[in-house]
Amino acid sequence: MTTRTLAVLSAGLSVPSSTRLLADRLTAATVAALRERGEDATVEVVELREHARDVADAFVTGFPNAALRAAVETVTGADALIAVTPVFTASYSGLFKSFVDVLEKDALTGKPVLMAATAGTARHSLVLEHAMRPLFSHLRAVPVPTAVFAASEDWAGGDGTGSAGTSLELGRRITRAAGELADVVTGRPASARPADPFTDVPSFEQLLRGEA
Repeated sequence: MTTRTLAVLSAGLSVPSSTRLLADRLTAATVAALRERGEDATVEVVELREHARDVADAFVTGFPNAALRAAVETVTGADALIAVTPVFTASYSGLFKSFVDVLEKDALTGKPVLMAATAGTARHSLVLEHAMRPLFSHLRAVPVPTAVFAASEDWAGGDGTGSAGTSLELGRRITRAAGELADVVTGRPASARPADPFTDVPSFEQLLRGEA
């Protein structure tokens, strides 16, 4: 059985957050869809709120620190990406966009992506098609056809699995989007993590001793 790596990028700012809740639902559905197709999955979550200062420092210094570099490698080295952001001022959050700006221009080329967003009301749902899809298309990623939006009312009737009330449609979209992502992932060879370019670089002490 092939093991796939799913990177989950959550840009929620509170703890807990509806953004992370939606990310967790999408992750569970995708893992289940992969197992239905005979493949296992390893999940690695990047909570952007934990890297807010790291992202700001990267803009000032021109390069990510060790913590942010690990988060970037988690996203770029995975077989697929689940990206979830809250909606602020009719678009993705500034923290979400800033993290994307830290990535190398070709880092997400060909990467299967499941896009999702959360907001207080359903009128913000167009953000997925007017902001997020153009962003990932510009980065030459491969967004799946179904994007998932969750408003506050979508959580009122249950857990998002379609078990009751207004969560029924949300549960259906989660299942459909997860299936689409699993279909794309299983049609590709498993990703190999890029080698660390600094692995064989000698230390300063070695250079002084002439051991390089």
